[in-house]
Amino acid sequence: MNKPLRRASVFSLLLVMTLLVWITYVQLARGASLRDNAHNSRVAISEYAGPLGDILAGGERVTGSAATQGNLKYKRTYPDGKLWAPVTGYASQSYGSTQLEALERQVLDGSDSRLKNPLQALTRERSKPGDVITTIDPAVQKAAYRGLGNKTGAAVAIDPTTGAVLALVSTPSYDPGTFAGSSSADQKAWNALQKDRKQPMLNRALRQTYPPGSTFKVVVAAAALENGLYSSVDEPTKSPDPYRLPGTVTDMHNESSSAPCENATIRTALQYSCNTVFAKMAVDLGQSKVAAQAKKLGFGDSALDIPVRAAKSVYPSGMNDSQTALSGMGQFDVTATPLQMAMVSSAVANDGKLMTPYEVDRTTDGSASALDHASARTYSRAMSQHTASELRSAMRTVVDQGTGANAKIPGVAVGGKTGTAQHGANNSANPYAWFMSYADAGGGHKVAVAVVVEDSDAARADISGGGLAGPIAKAMMKAALP
Repeated sequence: MNKPLRRASVFSLLLVMTLLVWITYVQLARGASLRDNAHNSRVAISEYAGPLGDILAGGERVTGSAATQGNLKYKRTYPDGKLWAPVTGYASQSYGSTQLEALERQVLDGSDSRLKNPLQALTRERSKPGDVITTIDPAVQKAAYRGLGNKTGAAVAIDPTTGAVLALVSTPSYDPGTFAGSSSADQKAWNALQKDRKQPMLNRALRQTYPPGSTFKVVVAAAALENGLYSSVDEPTKSPDPYRLPGTVTDMHNESSSAPCENATIRTALQYSCNTVFAKMAVDLGQSKVAAQAKKLGFGDSALDIPVRAAKSVYPSGMNDSQTALSGMGQFDVTATPLQMAMVSSAVANDGKLMTPYEVDRTTDGSASALDHASARTYSRAMSQHTASELRSAMRTVVDQGTGANAKIPGVAVGGKTGTAQHGANNSANPYAWFMSYADAGGGHKVAVAVVVEDSDAARADISGGGLAGPIAKAMMKAALP
């Protein structure tokens, strides 16, 4: 072979080798990023080439698929989208997916390797999609949604013995089906939702935090009993009325001047929601002990996935004594999601053991065989059985004789705590109305609930946790119990 030909051959071989190395690099190192790139239209074409699997609740399919025109042959449908959006999230040809639609995407679109038989694994053929079976009870979900109605707020229900989430509602809600496609109408619907000041796409049950107000008094009471500050909910506390905030000349008063709050027991203090008792109690305990109790109940957890990530609920640090006093009544910088306060009630109902909340029971393949199955997991030993029993008793008094009377269910043991949390500078805005509760119908049938009403058409003087949120919680508990 002459020298020019040999050089040309070597150069051509080097080019081929370079090309092979580059292809290998692209496939191995950059394949995933290119495949997942939002601008890769082939991904969307493949994803929507056939019907997606469905998300189910109580055996009911809450999602579907419909044939369309064009390259994207199918789009997601939502038969009752507003009811289920806080659970499902959305799947849109134009705007991607969120929540369960995103987290369980590979099962729903058939790309999960567990769905493939050996031949499909070899040929990379897409399998028949699987389904996602949630823990949500449609009756409880509907009761919460109807109860909230046109109010702005959220509601969560949990099975205390397992942690299974039975309801997850946020209002106002939105219909994911209105922008599931890629038409101009879908774009118009999306833009309208983005501009809506009421933020219907915000999942208030998981992603919005509020001052929990007087519902947080249950956490402070748990800390007092756990740390031996008081031995029972019927032991008198050392609580002046009014109570001067430490280091200030400001006296704290209670909502009702006639309430028997001076040196009240924890039972009476919860019954009448005595601010002075729990403010003093938080100072006597010190913020570190209250913080430790709050942490056992889920506060401060920035990685709580159910599997959708919940916002972190906060019990603040670095407070002075007067700020610690305010934190004892769920104010200052204390914040909590509705999920978090349902977890507090759940721990009380479950003898002090807090179970990790979850909303997916199992995923299945195209033949309804389980791919995986959730199991109940302990989040923490949040409090002793004795403390939990004491708190259940005191919370029952709140419902039987106190501010939570609207949550009574004949023949069922119901305990609760109301809350009316200040909102806005100098409490200038309408307060948030809270109600957290548990119900025990016997035979292992229990439910824990938290409801917050952020805004309603009620006059300011008529806003209360027992009045606005209590009836919603009652409806949810009745729906959950046999």
